[in-house]
Amino acid sequence: MKKIRPITPEQWNGVCEFNKNIMQAFLSDATELSAATKKSYESNLKVWFIWVLENLGNKSMLDVKPLEYKRFQNWMVNRGCSSADIFNKRSAISSLNNYVEVYYGADFPLFRSFVNKSIKRPQKRDLNEKIPLTKAEFNRMIEVLENREEWQKAAYLKFTLETGCRRSESRQLLKDVINAEPVIKEKDGKKIVFYQAHPVRCKGFGTDGKVRRFAFSQSTMNALKKWIHARGEDNSPYMFVNKTGGRAQQVSETCFNSWAANDFTRILGRRFHPHLLRTSRACQLSEDGVDIEKIKKLLGHESSVTTQNCYIIRKDSDDLDDLYIIQ
Repeated sequence: MKKIRPITPEQWNGVCEFNKNIMQAFLSDATELSAATKKSYESNLKVWFIWVLENLGNKSMLDVKPLEYKRFQNWMVNRGCSSADIFNKRSAISSLNNYVEVYYGADFPLFRSFVNKSIKRPQKRDLNEKIPLTKAEFNRMIEVLENREEWQKAAYLKFTLETGCRRSESRQLLKDVINAEPVIKEKDGKKIVFYQAHPVRCKGFGTDGKVRRFAFSQSTMNALKKWIHARGEDNSPYMFVNKTGGRAQQVSETCFNSWAANDFTRILGRRFHPHLLRTSRACQLSEDGVDIEKIKKLLGHESSVTTQNCYIIRKDSDDLDDLYIIQ
């Protein structure tokens, strides 16, 4: 696969003024989008407009025809771009088209979106096989990391798997979470103990997105405390940090990628990526017979259809509490 190179300021300066201005207006008005989504849309739209510059004579987007957009999509396919990358660019371009139709209809009454249903999306294909972790594989990874005294990585794996959260959510965890009081319940004669993290901004519309409080078990709390004890005192309020020059700083999302590629993949013996923890948690719960509605709630999905499209669900249950039962 040929990676699309980042757009340089010199390249962008060559794009026609209308295309540059309408993109900036769209991004400025898109208050329903999160900052991360806006950044992604901007990157994808720049790739599109540079392609228009180089292949369509730098014409205004108002003059682009559906067949010309289809050729852009074919160009991405021929470069070996992933189906997810193609979908993301298509989504950004389609959203910009809809923006022009809705808000500039009086100025450009003849404009119609050139991204339409007749232009089929490329068939979804996985460039890398995604095999969920078994419980035995996960426990083996934790064992290796603890033997190495890599407490931070072990705590990250435990928290992220158990909560099913994303990279951007794990990095928001504050070290003060180790002071959370346990939630203790009784259910069907069994004791339930779990903890709740502070509010975390999750994926969702707008600048605030969804705000959730992740629940986790005593085992994960023990791992977090072990890491904080080994870490000692420093200036950062965040749980997961990098230390450079004696100063601790909140990890970036790419730091988790680095751990995955350089450490977890080697321990596991096959490719590991951060999102695999989210997939694995849902699949493990499914194999244990957990109801789809419970898995949906854990993953923060709006609809169980989204969950069901990704995971096979086998049995029924009712809520999240019994994920933390002490047998």
